[in-house]
Amino acid sequence: MELHTKIPLQKQSNNLIDYQSNILLLGSCFVENIGKKLEYFKFQNLINPFGILFHPLAIENLISNAVQKKEYAEKDIFFHNEQWHCYNAHSKLSDVSKDNLIKELNKQLDLTHNYIKDSSHIIITLGTAWVYKHIETKAIVANCHKVPQKQFAKEILSIEEIKNSIKKIIDLIGSVNHKATIIFTVSPVRHIKDGFIENTQSKAHLITAIQSVLSPRAQSRDICYFPSYEIMLDELRDYRFYDEDMIHPNETAISYIWEKFQQVWTSSQAQETMNDVEYIQKGLLHEAFNPNSDAHLKFLQDLENKKQDLNFRHSYIVF
Repeated sequence: MELHTKIPLQKQSNNLIDYQSNILLLGSCFVENIGKKLEYFKFQNLINPFGILFHPLAIENLISNAVQKKEYAEKDIFFHNEQWHCYNAHSKLSDVSKDNLIKELNKQLDLTHNYIKDSSHIIITLGTAWVYKHIETKAIVANCHKVPQKQFAKEILSIEEIKNSIKKIIDLIGSVNHKATIIFTVSPVRHIKDGFIENTQSKAHLITAIQSVLSPRAQSRDICYFPSYEIMLDELRDYRFYDEDMIHPNETAISYIWEKFQQVWTSSQAQETMNDVEYIQKGLLHEAFNPNSDAHLKFLQDLENKKQDLNFRHSYIVF
C-alpha cells in the first residue's frame, strides 16, 4: 500500500545544469533558498540582485530595466525613516546615503544585464499575485518600505495580467539571449498576511497564468515549469515541514525540494563534482579532538589536495 503521494518528475534531456552553467535566480524568498544550495555546491549564479521580488510585475520591471540599460537617478528614489529607498528594489539595497543607493542600483542593474545576456539558466519564482499600487504615481511597487499603507491601493493581478507579464519576461530575455532555459516555479511560501482564501486565490492565478503560457509551448525545451509549490503541498503535506511561523518551508522541506530539483536539472557530471564539493564543505566544518595529531594533519592535507584539484578543474571554485 502506497501511503505517500509523489509528484511525477522526468529528468530533463536538454541544457542540464553543470559547472559551466551560469544561473540567474529572480523572485520570491524561496528562490533564495534554492540559490543558497547552488552557492553551497559552488555553481556560478546570481541571486536576486535587487533583493526579493514577490510578484511578476516587479520581476518584469527589473528585467525590462536591465535589458534596456536604465540609468537610475535621484528622481527614482525617496527618503523615508532616515534612509533612501527605491520602490523597484528590496529594502536590503536601501542606504542612508542617496549617492550610495543610486550607485548600488546602477551597479546591480548592470550586473543583472550581464547575467541575463550570458545565463544558461534563469530561474524565476513567483510568490504572489497581490500587488500594491502607489496612489499618487499609479505605479505598482516591488516593495512598500514601510511607507504608510494609506498611500497604496492593494490589488490582485488577474490571470490575463500575469500571463501578459510572463510573456513579456520571456520576450525581454529572448531579445538579448536566445540560448537560456527559463524555469518558472511558484513559491511554496504561504502569504497568510493576505488571508487564507486570498493566498489560495493568488497561487491559483499564478499557476493558471504560467500554465496558459507554457501549454502552447509544450514541445519547447527552453521554457519549463518546476513544481516546487506542488511538491510542498502534496508530498510534504504536514506541518512538521514548516518553520516555526507555519508559513515558510523549514530546512528539511527545502532540502527535499532541492533534491528533487537536482534530480531533474543537474547533469551526472555535475553530480560527481557536487560530491567532491560537499566532502570539502563538510571537512571545513570538522573540529578535531587533537588538531596536532598525524591523522588530522593527513586529513587537512587530503582536503587541501581536493581543493586544489577542484580549483584546477574549475578555476572559479574557491573555498
